[in-house]
Amino acid sequence: MRSLDQARTVCEQYHPGLLPALAEIPFAEREAPGSPAIDLFRKHGGAGLLVPREFGGQGADALDALRVQQAIGALSPSLAAAVCMHHFTAAMLYSLAGEHDRLTPRQRDLLGAIAPGGLVMASGWAEGRTQQNVLLPTVTARAAEGGYLLTGTKKPCSLSGSMDLLTASIAVPGRNGEPELALALIPVPSAGLTVHPFWGNTLLAAAESDEVRLADVFVPREMVVRTSPEDPHRLADLQTAGFIWFETLICAGYVGAAGALVEAVVDGGRGIPAERAALVQQAQAALALLEGAARAVQAGVRGDEAVAAVLVARFAVQDALPQIASRALELLGGLDFVSSPDHSQLAAALRALAFHPPSRAACAEPLMGYFAGCPLELA
Repeated sequence: MRSLDQARTVCEQYHPGLLPALAEIPFAEREAPGSPAIDLFRKHGGAGLLVPREFGGQGADALDALRVQQAIGALSPSLAAAVCMHHFTAAMLYSLAGEHDRLTPRQRDLLGAIAPGGLVMASGWAEGRTQQNVLLPTVTARAAEGGYLLTGTKKPCSLSGSMDLLTASIAVPGRNGEPELALALIPVPSAGLTVHPFWGNTLLAAAESDEVRLADVFVPREMVVRTSPEDPHRLADLQTAGFIWFETLICAGYVGAAGALVEAVVDGGRGIPAERAALVQQAQAALALLEGAARAVQAGVRGDEAVAAVLVARFAVQDALPQIASRALELLGGLDFVSSPDHSQLAAALRALAFHPPSRAACAEPLMGYFAGCPLELA
């Protein structure tokens, strides 16, 4: 299928050999706990996709990153979901290293090691709980000499078995005594940081989405990103950048998985031409919405306008994918269903998009208000 072929070409440009290496592994093994997929991602330069060139990365733009995720998702939705966490974290953190450098020297040194060292970053922001406030930290910090001691949990936390760095939203004591949102950069291993089994579903099991516990984990003050009187919008800008990239990239992986089902229908000549055409149109429409949002971000759209654009695309894609998967399975037929679990597993994995933050209910009223002319405020 043309759109998937284009995505594969882009992925090959950034990560030569990654897709063939993944394709050599049977689907069930690719998607199982202990899958070699994340190691392959690391070995083929995956960590540097969104890292700016000045930091040793590849500096991919939004559209290319979307297509790389699409190509990976077509082969392994687990891998696409897992590395989305690394990519959006990279885009978020390196956004602070722009024209007006907002990083400390120690933070800059750490970020300079990510791409050259193939280091993988996990994200400890929102948890997978319905109606969870996506900005509410579940990790607290208390002051200690030279930094903070962190306590709390993150579950599920993708890449928990492979992470070299954990980024976690934390509540630190503010200047007025009230808790204040901040972001901690936590090297792995660190004393007091442990990983425990949590993920119980066979779907997306290779994403390493287990529980990370922090028990008095020390983080130096220089490794905590927070606002300051000189830069009061640092955390707000960080959150906005991360939110936009996360929504775009998580959807792209699932769109790629849906595209793989559609491609199987088309390549197998299943159904009549009109049925295949209708299925392709649905899949292309979902992809076009996502590409439109990525192009807008790439063109410089920022703030509320960018957040609204990616949320509209996200929920439209979320609604379209189950219909695409259901129709594709029907056209692939009963013999395909009984002879192998691969396509049915791929179709079932698409449902997981609905469980990534934010929830539809949390966004409905703010989006309606935004389109009526009010600021967009998400909780």
